Amino acid sequence: MRKNVLLLFFYLLLSVSFLACSSDTGDISSEAPEYQEEPVDDPEESGTIEDEFTPLGNVEFLNPDLVEDHYILVNDAAANRAYLMDKEARLKYEWELSNNIGNDVFLLPNGNILASLESDDPQIRFGGKGGRLQIIAPDNSVLWDFIYSSEAAETHHDAEFLPNGNIIALVWERKLEEEALEAGFMLNSNIYPEAVIEVNPSTNEIIWEWHAWDHLIQDHDPAKSNYGVVSQHPELIDLNYIPKNGGWPQAQGDLMHANAIAYDEINDVIFISVNFYSEVWVIDHSTTNEEASGHVGGAYGKGGDLVYRFGNPGTYENTNGNRLFYNQHYPNPQVGTDQGKLLIFSNGNDISQSTVYELQLPENFELLPGSDNEPRILWSYSDSELYSEKVSGAVKLPNGNILITEGDHGFWEVTRDREVVWKFKSEGFFWRGYSYSKEAPEIKALGL
Repeated sequence: MRKNVLLLFFYLLLSVSFLACSSDTGDISSEAPEYQEEPVDDPEESGTIEDEFTPLGNVEFLNPDLVEDHYILVNDAAANRAYLMDKEARLKYEWELSNNIGNDVFLLPNGNILASLESDDPQIRFGGKGGRLQIIAPDNSVLWDFIYSSEAAETHHDAEFLPNGNIIALVWERKLEEEALEAGFMLNSNIYPEAVIEVNPSTNEIIWEWHAWDHLIQDHDPAKSNYGVVSQHPELIDLNYIPKNGGWPQAQGDLMHANAIAYDEINDVIFISVNFYSEVWVIDHSTTNEEASGHVGGAYGKGGDLVYRFGNPGTYENTNGNRLFYNQHYPNPQVGTDQGKLLIFSNGNDISQSTVYELQLPENFELLPGSDNEPRILWSYSDSELYSEKVSGAVKLPNGNILITEGDHGFWEVTRDREVVWKFKSEGFFWRGYSYSKEAPEIKALGL
C-alpha cells in the first residue's frame, strides 16, 4: 500500500514539472532552432525551364571537340519555315512568312531577311516557283514587297543582295512555240529560258538585266536563227542540249531550270547554277543593258556571252575535260583568303551519289574550243549515305569544317580529313543551311 502511494506521488511530481516547463517556454518553436530545408534552385533562375526543349530533329555529336559552335539558318521548304537553330537543334529564332517559300531565305547584317517567296498565284508553276521577293524585319514586318509574277515572266528559286544595295534574282521568261521554232528549237513547245534581273529596292526599278535568249546557238536547223557549230562556240548556249541528249525534264518547257545565283564582287561576275545542263555559267555584270544583250563590251569584252562555264563540257560538245556534275546546287564562291575558290553540291542524280566539291577557279576566266576548261578540284567529299536528288549545298565554317545541307534529310559537319563530327536529321525539305557565328552582326541584331 505504501509502495503504491509513493508511485502515485512520483507521477504527480513529474506532471507538475512538465507543465511548469511548458508554461515557461510558451511556443516551443520560438526557442528551438528554426527549421531550414535544403535550398532548391528556382527553375526559372537556374535555366531549367529554358534548357527543357524539344529538338527540331535528331542530333548526333560524333566528335564534339571538333564541332563548330555556331547557329544555322535553316530554310525548310516543306514546312515553309525559316529559322535559326543551334547545334543541339534548339530553336533560337523564327520568322513569320506571308507566303510559301519560293526557296531561298537568308539573313542580312542588320537582322532583316531577304526571302524568295511564292506570289499569291504563281503563273509559272515549275519546281522552285516564286514571283515575290520580300525584305522582312526581325519583328516580322515587311519592309519591301516586290511582285514579279505573270504568264510572261516570273522570279524563281534564288535572289541575292549586291554591295550596292540592289538585288539580283533569277527569272523564267516564256517564249511561245513559234518563237522557239524560229530560234532553232527542235521540239514543238513553249519554253522558259533563264534571265537575271537587278532591282533597286528603293524604286522597284529594274536597272540591269541579262537574258539567255540573247546568247543561243543551235546546229539543228540551218534555216533558222542561231545556227552554228556548237563545239566552236563555248561562249554560247546550245538551245537543244536537253532534247538532243534524250531528255525533256518538263513537258511544259522548263528548258534550263537554273536553281541558284551568286555574285563575286572582286570579279564583278554572276554565277548561275543551271540544273538541267549540269553546269554553272559565269556572266559579266559590268556590262550595260545594251552590252548584256550582245556579244561585245564589258570588262571581259564578251558582252552578255558566257565568260566561263564548268561542270559538264558536254553541253558545248567538248570532248576535253571531265564532267563533274550530275545536277547541282548552290555555287558558293569564297571570299577573303579563299577568293577564287568555290564550293558546290553535285546531287549525282544519274549515279545515285552526291558529292561536295571545293574547286579552284581559273585566275583569268577563259573558254577555248577543244580545251579542258574545267576548274581544278581542291577537295571533295562523298559518302555512301550522302545522296539528295534535289536542293542541298555546302558552306565553309570558321574552323575549316564544311557544313553540308543534304536536302532530303538534314545537315552534316565534316572536317577537311573527311571525318563526320556532327549530324542533324529531320523530316523536311532543306533548301540550304547558312552558318552564322554567335558573335556575328546578324545575330547581335536579333538580340541573341
